[in-house]
Amino acid sequence: MSSFIKTLQERRANVWEQAKALLDTAEKEKRDLTAEEEATYQALNADLDKIDARAKELVEAEQRAKDAEAAFAGLLAKPQEPGARGKGEQDSELRRWARGEQRAFDVAKPEGVAFRDLVKGTATAGGNTVPTTFYGKLMAHLIEVSGIMMAGPTVLSTASGETIEIPVTTAHSSAALTSEAAAISESDPAFAKRTLGAYKYAVLLQASTELLTDTGVDLEGYLAMQAGRALGNAFGVHAITGDGSSKPSGVITTASAGVTGGTGAAGAFTADNLIDLYYSVIAPYRNSTSCGWLMRDATLGAARKLKDSQGQYLWQPSIQVGAPDTLLGKPVNTDPNMAAVALNAKSVAFGDFSQYFVRMAGGVRFERSDDYAFNSDLVTFRGIIRADGLLVDQTGAVKVFTGAAS
Repeated sequence: MSSFIKTLQERRANVWEQAKALLDTAEKEKRDLTAEEEATYQALNADLDKIDARAKELVEAEQRAKDAEAAFAGLLAKPQEPGARGKGEQDSELRRWARGEQRAFDVAKPEGVAFRDLVKGTATAGGNTVPTTFYGKLMAHLIEVSGIMMAGPTVLSTASGETIEIPVTTAHSSAALTSEAAAISESDPAFAKRTLGAYKYAVLLQASTELLTDTGVDLEGYLAMQAGRALGNAFGVHAITGDGSSKPSGVITTASAGVTGGTGAAGAFTADNLIDLYYSVIAPYRNSTSCGWLMRDATLGAARKLKDSQGQYLWQPSIQVGAPDTLLGKPVNTDPNMAAVALNAKSVAFGDFSQYFVRMAGGVRFERSDDYAFNSDLVTFRGIIRADGLLVDQTGAVKVFTGAAS
């Protein structure tokens, strides 16, 4: 496995060097890429994306193997305590519920130290020591399709969905040079009060009776993947662009203005624009571990071509499998709900995404019906989450690049 990963890493580096060579040649000759070169460049970018996806699969496979090894080691090391319910029993309970042999299955958020953080993390940082629950698998799939959830927001998990009042910072206190014995000027921070509710996101899934009775099928993984991706896509739209009216307030909707592009550029950004956006966010936010970039895939493709005044590419490919690529040293997360590069479009966001609060009310509600699609011999499942989102620090924790008006 290690030799294959090394080969994959070398291939990735080679593809990037080929892409750089195309850009460097065009720049040296002071021209744009020809149609043939542009097609080659896009193909190389697609190859990079495929290699990244393959690397991610290898990391996940290695994680599953370690989880299984740890689980078997735990089972062999000590007998199960009387009355305790192990993961195998939970799996069989889920399968019995899916077949209709019991009425309900509780998928509430796990308690205690086994609860996995809902933001990004690495297996080597402790993830290998925690068993993956059905709830954890579903949330992992929800996160993988939502760029804002990958960016590292602060997640508030509550048992119920009552309204939570959150103070939102709109201005910080400021100090001033004061003469001896002179009165000290008062400067209070400015707050506004916002509420975090619990908006309902739901999905219907259908599975054949044959699928549910086939013991070789990973039923837990199937349901978690299908429900997690559907719910993540639905919530992800509002987490980016929601207007707060009967829906979450999106991070882009409430982010501060950072940089506006130049005229005549059709909304596009330059290397200097991104550097200015980077430094428009003050150091305390910029140095946060949750600080990064957010844009759509096509926008990242344009950012990969940019160089600074020293001729160095702003985008730097990772040399470690599983580690994120960086733009000016900060990780890049992509989300299809981010605006495309265009006039007046907020196409790039940068800042401390831990200042965006995501409220998750309760666990995941799963219900089944044998009657909904009775004539097709399909079992229907209903998955529901309740969530809200709000940028709590609106003083410039997250800033955006906006394309020029003309």
